[in-house]
Amino acid sequence: MSNNEDIQSPQGSVVIIGAGTQGRRLAYMWSIKGRSVYLVDLSEKQLQESLRYVQQLRSATMDHIGMWGEIKATTPAQLESALNFAWLVIECVPESLSLKQKIVAQLDRAAPMSTIIASNSSSYGIAEIIQGMELKNSKRLLSAHCSIEIMGHKETDPTVVALLFKQCQEHGFTPFHVKQSSIGYIYNRIWAAIKRETLLALSEGICGYQEIDAIFKDVLKTPKGPCEQMDIVGLDVVLDIENHYADSRSGIPAEPREYLQKMIQNGQLGVKSGRGFYDYTKAT
Repeated sequence: MSNNEDIQSPQGSVVIIGAGTQGRRLAYMWSIKGRSVYLVDLSEKQLQESLRYVQQLRSATMDHIGMWGEIKATTPAQLESALNFAWLVIECVPESLSLKQKIVAQLDRAAPMSTIIASNSSSYGIAEIIQGMELKNSKRLLSAHCSIEIMGHKETDPTVVALLFKQCQEHGFTPFHVKQSSIGYIYNRIWAAIKRETLLALSEGICGYQEIDAIFKDVLKTPKGPCEQMDIVGLDVVLDIENHYADSRSGIPAEPREYLQKMIQNGQLGVKSGRGFYDYTKAT
C-alpha cells in the first residue's frame, strides 16, 4: 500500500466481530454516518441484546436522527459475505491471545486485500497477536482500542493509520496515536496501575471496596470508582489482562491477581454474573 487508493473506500461497511460491551458500542458509533455495520457473534441472544442496546442509545440522541446506518446481526457463517464490501473489520472477541490470533488469521485470509483489519484488544498489541503468522497483507493490520487509541506495528502502512484516525474523528471518536508498541496503550497503562493498587489495598485489608470507590469519586469527581468500573468490565477480563501484564513485565505483584482469583472462584464476575464487588441482583 502506498496511497489511500489501495485501501477500501471508507464509504463501504464496517464489520465488527463480537457483540459484547465493546462491540455493540462500536456498532453504534460506526453507524452514525449512515453506513452499514455488520455485527457478528455466535450468540443470537447477544446479537439481539446488542441491537436493543444500540436502539436505546439512538433514542437518547437527537443529533443524528435520520442518518443512522443499518446494523445487521450476522452469524459467523455469513462472515465472508459481510466482508466483501467492508473497508474496516474490527475484532472485539474476549481477551484471549489464542482466540484473537485465530480470528485475525481468519480475517486476513477472508477479507479483501484492501480491507483494514483492527484489533480492539485492551492489552495485546497487534504485533503480539500476529507474531509468527504468515499473512496475506500485514500492512493493513493495526490496533484500535475502542477506536480511541490507534497503534500500528512495524509494518503497518502509515496511510492506514491516517485514514482510520480521520474516520474515527468523523464518527465522533477522539482518537490518540500510540507512537510506539505498548502493552495497554496509553490510558490502560494508567488504569492498570489504579486497578492494581486498588486490589492490593483490598488484599492487605486496609479498607473496603466501598471506601475506595467513595474516596476516588470524592477526590476526582468521577461518576464511578475503580471497583464499580471493574465490575462493569468483568473481573475475569480484569484478571486476564493482569495475567498478561505479569507475563510481560517483571515486578508485578501477585496479590491483586490472587484476590481476583478468589472472587472469580466464588462466582463473582461483576455485573454480568449479578455479583462482583457489588450485588446487582437486588432490585433498584
